[in-house]
Amino acid sequence: MPASYDLNDNSVVVIIGSGAGGGTVGSELVKRGIKVVCLEAGPRLGLNDIVNNEPEMFGKLSWLDRRVGEGYAPDGFPVWSVKGVGGTTTHWTACCPRLQDFEFKSLSTYGQLEDCNLADWPVTLEEMSPWYEQAEFMMGVTGTNGIERLPGSANFKVMEAAARSIGYEDIDTYNMAINSAPRDGRPACLQLGFCNSGCAINAKWTTLFTHIPQAEQTDFYDLRPESMVTRIVTDDSGKATAVRYMDRDGVEHEQQARVVCVAANVVETTRLLLNSSTEQHPNGLANSSDQVGRNYMRHVMAMVFGVMPGEVNWHKGTTCAGVIRDEVKHDPERGFAGGFQYHLLALGPEYIANNLIPGGWGKDYADLMLDYDKLSGVIITGEDPPQATNRITLHPTEVDQFGLPVPVVTYNKHPNTNAMLEYGYEKGRQMYESLGATEVFTHEGFGATHNMGTCRIGNDPATSVCNSYGQTHDIDNLFVSDGSLFTTAGSANPTLTIISLMLRQADYLADQIEAGVL
Repeated sequence: MPASYDLNDNSVVVIIGSGAGGGTVGSELVKRGIKVVCLEAGPRLGLNDIVNNEPEMFGKLSWLDRRVGEGYAPDGFPVWSVKGVGGTTTHWTACCPRLQDFEFKSLSTYGQLEDCNLADWPVTLEEMSPWYEQAEFMMGVTGTNGIERLPGSANFKVMEAAARSIGYEDIDTYNMAINSAPRDGRPACLQLGFCNSGCAINAKWTTLFTHIPQAEQTDFYDLRPESMVTRIVTDDSGKATAVRYMDRDGVEHEQQARVVCVAANVVETTRLLLNSSTEQHPNGLANSSDQVGRNYMRHVMAMVFGVMPGEVNWHKGTTCAGVIRDEVKHDPERGFAGGFQYHLLALGPEYIANNLIPGGWGKDYADLMLDYDKLSGVIITGEDPPQATNRITLHPTEVDQFGLPVPVVTYNKHPNTNAMLEYGYEKGRQMYESLGATEVFTHEGFGATHNMGTCRIGNDPATSVCNSYGQTHDIDNLFVSDGSLFTTAGSANPTLTIISLMLRQADYLADQIEAGVL
């Protein structure tokens, strides 16, 4: 049965957030008999709440509280994250590539780029490989551990043919945390499409329907949905001692804690640390380096899609089950540092109406909708270099419904990003034109979904926020447990790496607790 711990129980580990990071850490700690209280800002949905309808699920899943975007970050909706149990694993596309060896060593590989803050990770691919393997097995990632890959949709077949026609070779249906055959009590994918809406049949891995129910079976896991954390409390010695939060009725509580793990996704993790400032920590918790909030990265992400000569029905099939890896390399002759991948794309009519042709009205939109069944496309996902000026801060005057300063997301593209995009656009055009596309579109500018950086890991407390385990340099019982830890972005979708880092963190944290160090 799920546990229920007293607010004054200071032996619990408090985890803020229940997504890829928080859900993983919590489920691992309870396996070792460690008491966990998980505070989640949003509600808990059931499988019956998941429907194959993008607009409806956008409203159910998305974090819609006020956020300010500056620079290239769209104002009002600069990032796309989830407010609910399971976090962003409920709306992710389930792509699970590993970071490559050179992507852990970007500074050594590329040299320092102008106006950037590149650094090598304090861990290597070799060190992370066992944790990657554990995560892939746990999630049932296709293409690993003998698990069959998903079948190729018609959209994939068009992408593959287009890619091979211009010389690309490293192409398959990707490493996906979506069942290709029944596994762990979950069914195989039925190729329903619109995977960002959640998975109505539970074929896609998410902490909501895997880690969290499993953790609740241990009697050590106390999940509290609709509990918005407002502050981490520290004592005179600077140690984290409690977490304050507002419940669904607006009543404030203070949960005592042995250890605090912040896994609220990059924007909210940063906001919470900055908002928990004290006389001892005037710039926010764990921020003696002035790096909390800095080095925000969001991946180079843009779309290329064509109107093909015949029907494709790109919406039928697993949304992102397809990848072209040939550009995942460092080749300065292309005019930029780092690499990128193309992965399969399908957009709903509403997305096209709201983003490509705002308002969804007029002849251009009508013509495109008439050709909707002929569309085929890819997303460019590439390495976004860290810049100290790309950051998350607190608004000086505006507060939200909880009385907290509204977060400000400042992001501007680096010249390296623009060069990568132009190259990716041109290769993408070549792909679809090679198969007779009558028109090719490119598009960029939606709210970021791959949010990284702001609490980077490193060996030097003067230039990083956390050590390689996510333990903050300044406060030994305060951990960061999400994508905020990324030192650099690489080109890989971040969730597999987040989960692998958290498996490693949970093992370290449990050892420290059992040894009486924490």
